[in-house]
Amino acid sequence: MINIFVKHTSAGLMINENADPDVHTDLNTLLDRVAPENDPFYTHTLEGPDDMPAHFKSAILGHSLTVPVSRGRLNLGTWQSIYFCEFRTRGGNRRLVLTLYY
Repeated sequence: MINIFVKHTSAGLMINENADPDVHTDLNTLLDRVAPENDPFYTHTLEGPDDMPAHFKSAILGHSLTVPVSRGRLNLGTWQSIYFCEFRTRGGNRRLVLTLYY
């Protein structure tokens, strides 16, 4: 097994289909509908209009994944891929921690 952890509060990880690029487009559209930028409801706005929506999106998706490893390879389904999701317009450097359990 491998655990992947992103060390930031406005980025996330998920496993999803990666065969059709429309999935990526639709996921972005849905997340933007749930947490749009510039919503007057937000009180945390000091870091820009994309910051609070980014925090919420990362809270929904999560900051870590655990994936089985078989024969030295990630044991994902046929259409599955790991998505690193950056939710800030200019997110800057991000760090991942990978922990392999064997």
